Amino acid sequence: MTSLFQLENHQEFIHRHIGPDQAEIDAMLQVVGAESLDELTRQTIPAGILGGSPCRLPDAVGEEAALARIGAIAAKNKLPKSFIGLGYHETVTPKVILRNVFENPGWYTAYTPYQAEISQGRLQCLLNYQQVVLDLTGLELANASLLDEATAAAEAMAMARRVSKSASNRFLVDRDALPQTIDVLKTRASAFGFELIYGTPAEAAEHDVFGALFQYPNVDGEIGDIEGAIAAVKAMGGLVTLACDPMALVLLKSPGALGADIAIGSMQRFGVPMGFGGPHAAFFATRDEYKRSVPGRIIGVSVDAQGNPALRMALQTREQHIRREKANSNICTSQVLLANIASLYAVYHGPEGLRRIAQRIHRLAAIFVEGLKRLGIKVQTRRFFDTVVVDLGARAHEAFEAAQQAGYNLRHVSSSQLGISFHEKAGRADVMALWRALAGDAARALDIDQLDQDWPAALPETLKRHDAILTHPVFNAHHTETEMLRFIKKLQNKDLALDHSMISLGSCTMKLNATSEMIPVTWPAFGDVHPFAPTEQTKGYLELIEGLAEQLKAITGFDAICMQPNSGAQGEYAGLLAIRRYHEARGEGHRNVCLIPKSAHGTNPATAQMMSMQVVVVECDANGNVDVEDLKARAAEHAERLACLMITYPSTHGVFEEAIREICEVIHRHGGQVYMDGANLNAMVGLVKPAEIGADVSHMNLHKTFCIPHGGGGPGMGPIGLKSHLAPYMANHVVVPIDGPHRGQTAVSAAPFGSASILPISWMYITMMGGEGLRRATQVALLNGNYIATRLAEHYPVLYRGKNGRVAHECIIDLRPLKATTGITEVDIAKRLMDYGFHAPTMSFPVPGTFMIEPTESESKAEIDRFIEAMIAIRMEIASVESGEWPADNNPLKHAPHTQSVLLGQWERPYSREQAAFPLPWVRDNKFWPSVGRIDDAYGDRNVVCSCPSIDAYR
Repeated sequence: MTSLFQLENHQEFIHRHIGPDQAEIDAMLQVVGAESLDELTRQTIPAGILGGSPCRLPDAVGEEAALARIGAIAAKNKLPKSFIGLGYHETVTPKVILRNVFENPGWYTAYTPYQAEISQGRLQCLLNYQQVVLDLTGLELANASLLDEATAAAEAMAMARRVSKSASNRFLVDRDALPQTIDVLKTRASAFGFELIYGTPAEAAEHDVFGALFQYPNVDGEIGDIEGAIAAVKAMGGLVTLACDPMALVLLKSPGALGADIAIGSMQRFGVPMGFGGPHAAFFATRDEYKRSVPGRIIGVSVDAQGNPALRMALQTREQHIRREKANSNICTSQVLLANIASLYAVYHGPEGLRRIAQRIHRLAAIFVEGLKRLGIKVQTRRFFDTVVVDLGARAHEAFEAAQQAGYNLRHVSSSQLGISFHEKAGRADVMALWRALAGDAARALDIDQLDQDWPAALPETLKRHDAILTHPVFNAHHTETEMLRFIKKLQNKDLALDHSMISLGSCTMKLNATSEMIPVTWPAFGDVHPFAPTEQTKGYLELIEGLAEQLKAITGFDAICMQPNSGAQGEYAGLLAIRRYHEARGEGHRNVCLIPKSAHGTNPATAQMMSMQVVVVECDANGNVDVEDLKARAAEHAERLACLMITYPSTHGVFEEAIREICEVIHRHGGQVYMDGANLNAMVGLVKPAEIGADVSHMNLHKTFCIPHGGGGPGMGPIGLKSHLAPYMANHVVVPIDGPHRGQTAVSAAPFGSASILPISWMYITMMGGEGLRRATQVALLNGNYIATRLAEHYPVLYRGKNGRVAHECIIDLRPLKATTGITEVDIAKRLMDYGFHAPTMSFPVPGTFMIEPTESESKAEIDRFIEAMIAIRMEIASVESGEWPADNNPLKHAPHTQSVLLGQWERPYSREQAAFPLPWVRDNKFWPSVGRIDDAYGDRNVVCSCPSIDAYR
């Protein structure tokens, strides 16, 4: 008899998340030659690391129960209206964008647009984003977003040092910049060895610097005359960065017109919720002459095989894997989903709509200030856009409390001063309420409409914008909801995402992003919280973050979790930063050598150089494992200066290396620390804890292993786990210090908990899976990886295997022999997979000329079999080239992908239209049509265009 407990089905989500059912698992086990998941696990994971302490997590919770739990947690957050400012503002996400982009898996489950032919929709949206940035900043080149405003400022500082002709090692920071920006600059400058000088723009000429950052408007809302300061820094060979508010730039003179070299800021107030700090898209713009030094990604215009305009990532694509420690930055992601929301916000509102919003914000602030003046209250800020500081003397605290009682959060500037920042959601009722909070009953005498008639100008006349913005047709054609809905759908139709087919990217773990995990993200209780709100108002967030930290500790074995890094690369940086601080605290600051295996992710050496470490490469053996003897030799050679080892486990080659404990012991014996790259953590959860096999610190890609979606190329979260001896050295925050042994440490990201609003996704995933579910998910990931390796081995060589002939959760197939015999390359196969309806696996990493394939645990046997059938069919097509049936330069692979327009045109090819478009019977059932043909990458790099082409270019 079935028990009530069984009928309650608390484990329902486990079976929703894991693709294969038990019958499919049994069939796959038979193919790979294992009796059970446990036996396969023992054959795959070395006995020396399997079977550590149990992963003590509560039992799985059903979807509805988990949503109820997180709803109760969210309800503990209080939601007063936020007038704090400091770079975070209340905003309105247009509902057509909220429903059709933010909440739409067609947008949030797509991967980074490395395969541009099936990513044209979001690439077009990102190109529009770049155009918005170019128009607002008045500069010539913009990237497709960075992680947040503070780290964008740090990237600008590093770029200024790279391109400046100044011999100085000093960088001038506006003392009236945002405090979190200054905090992150301190962290980066310390690692680079730069000296920071703090001053005002008026003092710029007094300092010999390689660059400067000025805030425009500044932290107190003041809009200063900074043109002279910019000219003074440039006269000494330095580069000037302006940290800007994009909504203010709608009305203010552009940074380019002022002479700035770089402009950075956050696009958060363009329709992206505050979310307790993120995720938000940071913008970065500069002059064309610096285009090859820009961090991050740039979307560029190229052409396809038929000569039609086509978009792609230009210049910076996977730069880290090419230039490694010589890369401009370790940034290998962007905030694509959020940049697209900001882009569509600009499209929906257009130039007139944006101007109306900006003018309304400014008008409310100006009326508010005029009312205060008539009430006899001193306003310190003279020329402002949306933010003012008022001096209330001894009454400041009383007024602050009164505002809170009325439902408003203001900013404590000093014991006598309060800061008030207006925003898109503010209205006349808020002005009245704030007058009463600051002045009491005397405010009743004020009349908003009367003040509206004679408010004095608060924007400096010399700094008003007079040039047009957003003149491109795309920003002037989609202002009704019907047109906007169709525009969004048109873009979505050009992109392949997880809602269409599996994306088998090795090392990227494109798994299910379950709806129940995503639902809380757009709740106002999570979205409308300011990151610097008083802690008594954010108890729900703090409970959720602490709960997630405890879950991650149970999974990884680490003693402490730092939730601040808002990408995997940021996690690497935060981990190495803790190691560096640890050595310095022990009087061993000279330890600066970082050992990195040859197979490592390209971000590893790039991160090490950002920490001013010397990268020493460790060889790999014939089986792709770390060459232990070479490691021992390098560790001994650099023992006096050895800081750390950066190692990915299981390895980047998709294998559990047998010698991992010995490797860690060698590093520790020579005084170093072990940083474990967590990219492949999905192969260990519930089975192996990184902290128990020798790692001292590791980052965890929540956007891989723990189900935060890739969002078309971002957002991500990369918290780090640390052992207790490193915990005092992890990042903290200057505005909202976090209690713990790390109090007083500077930050690595703008917000205390990084992109906090997406942490509910991982909390929900772990809660609904429980310890048993997570363990089974890992085992099925190992099964799926070995199933693909087994079935494809008959057709393609599998490059690396472990001791028992097993791969981990991913495998590498070698395509180089086919190139040698037929001229068919990994690129040709990647493009041909599009005709079958699949995104290519990871291409040419970590080994050139290969595919790295990771099916994850979420894919069913049926979907995996379809992918395998596609790969086998492509191998048969290559055989037709080998036999001479098809010419080496005229076959379906060389011409792939095939668009509808090509199939409808003149056809003089040795294969049929049917073979081109529908190579297997099931392709017809769910055909995905690439919107452009194969893109000419070389053309795009020779002709770098990162702004929207005219409509004529598409005719």
